[in-house]
Amino acid sequence: MRKIATLLASTALALAGAVVLSSSASATPPNIPSEDTARYELYNLTVAPEGSSSGYSRDKFPHWSTVSGACNTRETVLKRDGTGVVTDSSCAAVSGSWYSPYDGATWSAASDVDIDHVVPLSNAWRTGASSWSTAQREAFANDRSYPQLIAVTDNVNQSKGDQSPATWKPSRTAYWCTYAKMWIHVKYRYSLTITSVEEDELYRMLSYC
Repeated sequence: MRKIATLLASTALALAGAVVLSSSASATPPNIPSEDTARYELYNLTVAPEGSSSGYSRDKFPHWSTVSGACNTRETVLKRDGTGVVTDSSCAAVSGSWYSPYDGATWSAASDVDIDHVVPLSNAWRTGASSWSTAQREAFANDRSYPQLIAVTDNVNQSKGDQSPATWKPSRTAYWCTYAKMWIHVKYRYSLTITSVEEDELYRMLSYC
């Protein structure tokens, strides 16, 4: 619990602080671990059946939080993951391009792009987050410090829904390794559980590294 409390506190501080958006976009979320680190973290995750969805609501994971001025988390990640992104006075992206590594598509309209929670909010609820405070869930839903948020094709994100790698994977097998490393790292950092089928599929995805 000390590990997760420290992480959530540092994330909350990051959300409250001002962030200057760089003009050079980074195509990948921060702190994606190495394969060796991901394998270590996967080995040390707790394997357990998923809990109940009873009581779950997206409203219990407040997002998108203000990052700086008029910019919220969604707009900040759009800027981070895009190329040549131009924003208006309200921080809305009015031009740019976004490459979705899940399906290999490139989009020129921000409306075609969703910000995916790599570990979906409802999955987090069923695997440990139901016991968190609202502030802790807000920090998780807006976490830009770890690989929990990524800009992808909107209908791909919608098809994923709240599924884990046990039942959903990016269509591009070339991205399976990276996706597995991101998923594992978020679950490990937040002390969330995984199912036995999920564990097997994550090991299979790591074989693509």
